[in-house]
Amino acid sequence: MKIGIPKEQKDNESRVGLTPAGVGQLVLDGNEVFVQKGAGINTGITDEEYIKSGAIIVETNEELYENAKLIIKVERPLLSEIKLLKPHHILYSYLHLAAHKETTLELLKSGATCIGYETIILKDGSIPILSPMSEIAGKMAVQVGSYYLQKNNGGMGKLLGGVPGVERGKVVVLGAGVAGQSAIKAAFGLGAEVTAIDIDVSKLRYLDDSYKSQINTLYSTPNNIEKAVS
Repeated sequence: MKIGIPKEQKDNESRVGLTPAGVGQLVLDGNEVFVQKGAGINTGITDEEYIKSGAIIVETNEELYENAKLIIKVERPLLSEIKLLKPHHILYSYLHLAAHKETTLELLKSGATCIGYETIILKDGSIPILSPMSEIAGKMAVQVGSYYLQKNNGGMGKLLGGVPGVERGKVVVLGAGVAGQSAIKAAFGLGAEVTAIDIDVSKLRYLDDSYKSQINTLYSTPNNIEKAVS
């Protein structure tokens, strides 16, 4: 199959649809992979790395879509990109179409087969491609939150882990799904006093066992949330 990896067009999107390692595996499996020039530059991946993995570098989006059948992206395509889609194309990307009617209608009009990463669900109910992004979001939430607790960043001057003789910072995590558990892990690792809140008692029981009762777990009610976040 002919596979294309375009440079992402959305503002501030630095990710790329496939790494050189992924390209190398696809080429090894007998596929032909086209990568748009500079597609990985904002991720720190050079065109030379893609070439070494067996990719063919093309200059433009138009050239890429013309050559490839399967398009592997990260972000939902812009309208200018959708115009390049033809009925023979297979688009593989995060789509999140629920709040984007115009994009949805234009994708339908293109006739292409569009597969949203976020809709791929395994038999056990897990979402294998969306989950890593949720893990990143959970850890980033704690990292960014702790940054803005610093006095010089407008915060109250709290250190999440505290120091001997000083109270630790308190972190409340609402929801113990993939993102929530990632945030809990990050906050606990920094030494914060962590409270996890969820409506699923089995998740709270799992957290209690995993952290040997070293974090607080609360069933989600308006009263419990109000007390925890105050």
